[in-house]
Amino acid sequence: MHGADGPDEPTARPSLPDPVDRLDPVVLHHVVNTLGWPDLRPLQRAAIHPLMDGEDAVLLAPTAGGKTEAACLPILSAMSAQRWTGTSVLYLCPLKALLNNLVTRVDSYAQWLGRRAELWHGDTKESQRRRIRVQGPDVLLTTPESLEAMLIGVKTDHARLLGGVRAVVVDEVHAFAGDDRGWHLLAVLERLERVTGRPVQRIGLSATVGNPHQLLTWLQGSGAGTRPGRVIAPDLAPAPGTVRGDASPPPGEVELDYVGSLGNAARLIAALHRGEKRLVFCESRRQVEELGAALRAREVTVFLSHASLSAEERARSEQAFAEARDCVIVSTSTLELGIDVGDLDRVIQIDSPRTVAAFLQRIGRTGRRPGSTRNCLLLATTKDALLQAAALLLLWGRGWIEAVTPPPEPRHLVAQQLLAATLQHHRIGDRLWPELWNGLAPFDRSAAPVLRHLTDEGFLDADGGMLFIGPEAERRFGRRHFIELTASFTAPPQFTVLSGRKEIGRTDPSVLTEERPGPRRLLLGGRSWQVTFIDWGRRRVFVEPAESGGVAKWTGGSLAGLSHTLTRAMREVLLGADPSVSLTRRAVACLAEWREEDAPQMVHPGGTLVSRHGTDVRWWTWAGYRANATLAATLRSITDPVQQPTDCWVRLREDVTPALWRTAHEGTDGGTALVLPDVDRRAVRGLKFSAALPERLAVATLAARLADFEGARAALREPVRFQTN
Repeated sequence: MHGADGPDEPTARPSLPDPVDRLDPVVLHHVVNTLGWPDLRPLQRAAIHPLMDGEDAVLLAPTAGGKTEAACLPILSAMSAQRWTGTSVLYLCPLKALLNNLVTRVDSYAQWLGRRAELWHGDTKESQRRRIRVQGPDVLLTTPESLEAMLIGVKTDHARLLGGVRAVVVDEVHAFAGDDRGWHLLAVLERLERVTGRPVQRIGLSATVGNPHQLLTWLQGSGAGTRPGRVIAPDLAPAPGTVRGDASPPPGEVELDYVGSLGNAARLIAALHRGEKRLVFCESRRQVEELGAALRAREVTVFLSHASLSAEERARSEQAFAEARDCVIVSTSTLELGIDVGDLDRVIQIDSPRTVAAFLQRIGRTGRRPGSTRNCLLLATTKDALLQAAALLLLWGRGWIEAVTPPPEPRHLVAQQLLAATLQHHRIGDRLWPELWNGLAPFDRSAAPVLRHLTDEGFLDADGGMLFIGPEAERRFGRRHFIELTASFTAPPQFTVLSGRKEIGRTDPSVLTEERPGPRRLLLGGRSWQVTFIDWGRRRVFVEPAESGGVAKWTGGSLAGLSHTLTRAMREVLLGADPSVSLTRRAVACLAEWREEDAPQMVHPGGTLVSRHGTDVRWWTWAGYRANATLAATLRSITDPVQQPTDCWVRLREDVTPALWRTAHEGTDGGTALVLPDVDRRAVRGLKFSAALPERLAVATLAARLADFEGARAALREPVRFQTN
């Protein structure tokens, strides 16, 4: 593994020591002889010095880029060289399935040095947890929610188990940072450092993101600016909004087709690429179920994976798929992350992902064999989906990728953390509580209004300068040892579906209550099931196999809409821009139809467009969902008060005129006088722990997350044209 020495001349600079030489000799032996690697990848080499020196880091590489080994080999070598004892490394993942997939590999590396890695998450049996509490493994693979359960649980001596932690590896850190689980992760890591009494090295493993240095600063938490840290990325991603120096598309075979329906997509998938292993991504669980059933009806060997299938059902599907050849697995984004499903031949995307980052993750599943290339076939089932897919591929071809940004103002997570920390310590000082998070915002003194509400409403009791868990917290969250306090996200209630004693998965209650003719049938696991009994109290549905006729439905999906950049790219496509990929004749014809028949009423190269069809007046901003919500609230004098935000347009009052428009526009003072979007009070119920917030703060949190001031200002700066039929 040694590089060649430099030329033997007096003026030549001495060759730098090979970083591989710093790895423990036993680790190096197994890399060569057990793994059979002739050398390490550039990322793995670049990570050795900083990780063994204790630096914080974000390791950036595409899917299957060797990030796990880039973190594990140096950390295990440091563990050996510095004689760490007890549980000294935590390996955190966002998904239990990913942990299940990784534990054997990480444990095999640890065993090279006579060390152990073990697993602890929500499905871990109590007997295994007891063993971990007594004999802490050297590496513990877990989730942030399970880590917090260890901190607050009465059965775990968290100081004994976690007091020796030196390093934390956060896999798929970008998946955490983009939502509330990231705030929860940061808060729990700060509390962990209070247990260890020392800074804990933080190592994030990430797919390609548009802002890796900001991601590192975020991961460092209260240590940002005081602890050494670096982004390790031999092939660093371009910054958000930038493009490659050349105009060439990124490598890979990508084709975009317009098929018009999910049934047509099933026919095409069944006919194409026979003998190959294909992974098909869908944008909803309903699509997964319907496509799976349609492929099975065409005698395609098909497996399914999505969040509402039981863990056993998903594991069976993923294992069978990994071992098969001529087959298809249909999945939501659950297989977008680093779960190993074997060597893939092809990725197929139904419709379009919402982000370029998701597309990169998915296409990165292919091209792993020597001599193979990354590939993806996108099948659009609607005209709108074709336009979105073409826009996404336009951005991908330019090398653009989204920045990962944490959701703003997580006041509900502040309330959750105040309650969880009080449970952990049994009591906290009414003035010293910010120290529990080392002063990290927003868990610092800015949280005082939230704390005041918790004490006023009885979630916390105050006595003698100390705060204790109050009766309202016991009533709201106290079931099963406060287990609800460890989950930082919420989901609509679902019913467990059982065939005999076998759990198949979970279904939305609306499928059980809505009026439909004939017997009540569900579609789950790609198969139809007839309902035989519903246990409403325990939320259980008993079923037996049926030939066909099942219905799949889930509510409570994302309402975030499309981003400003992606929606603007859709406008570019309508104005004539084509992505640098292969377009089928059907796709070319459908885009031509878009441009000839629809585009003249939607886009204009000189600015935004206001079009009128009878009483329906639309301002085609192409600004994205959040910017349009902001504009609708800001221009209240001319916008229709009864409208849901859309990605592409804002509905105006039917009596709006250019003069009224100019008056309203001038009132925004050039885009500086914007207001937060309106929030439906019912949406507050979907914010986990909103019960521990005053309603005004819960509404303000949702409004801040719905707003896009920058996108709204960009739309207001553009000239506007009024079009009449």
